[in-house]
Amino acid sequence: MQIHTLDKAMLINEVQLGNQLNHAVEGGRRADFALMLAMLSPDHLEKNPTDVPPGQGKTEAELRAYFELPDPQPLTSTENCYRKAAAQADAFHQGGLASSQFLHDLQPTALTFPPLGTKGMPEEIYHNLSGHERRRLPPTEDATIQASPQDLYLSLIQSKRYAEMYQTG
Repeated sequence: MQIHTLDKAMLINEVQLGNQLNHAVEGGRRADFALMLAMLSPDHLEKNPTDVPPGQGKTEAELRAYFELPDPQPLTSTENCYRKAAAQADAFHQGGLASSQFLHDLQPTALTFPPLGTKGMPEEIYHNLSGHERRRLPPTEDATIQASPQDLYLSLIQSKRYAEMYQTG
């Protein structure tokens, strides 16, 4: 009969025990302490969340404006990147590696400089095409990829979840 009453106590966390758990520790009553801990629910889904969910933070643009930071390093080249790269090369020749690195930190250049005028293809492939094949290509180049590490991380998580759904389904 006592087992059923202990089963229905529905102890989820130690707050529900009040001071009894503390008194058992202070009094050296190991059996009572062990019994009270055993009565707590082992299911982690029943636990009360103790961490407060983080509030809505500021956007990256707002933080960059607040801390007066320059724009992030672009992934692919733009018109300004060639000018910045030339200034960095000049700084390297005039002042050495330290001044070039300092200028790169102030005005970052692109990570990659894809070839221009190749319709978005690598240079090796574009130059192996015949004149007839080059004329059949669309006249406009594809837009450069505008991506950020956060977008990449979210898309990787989404694709993983879709793959998990289709494997189990």
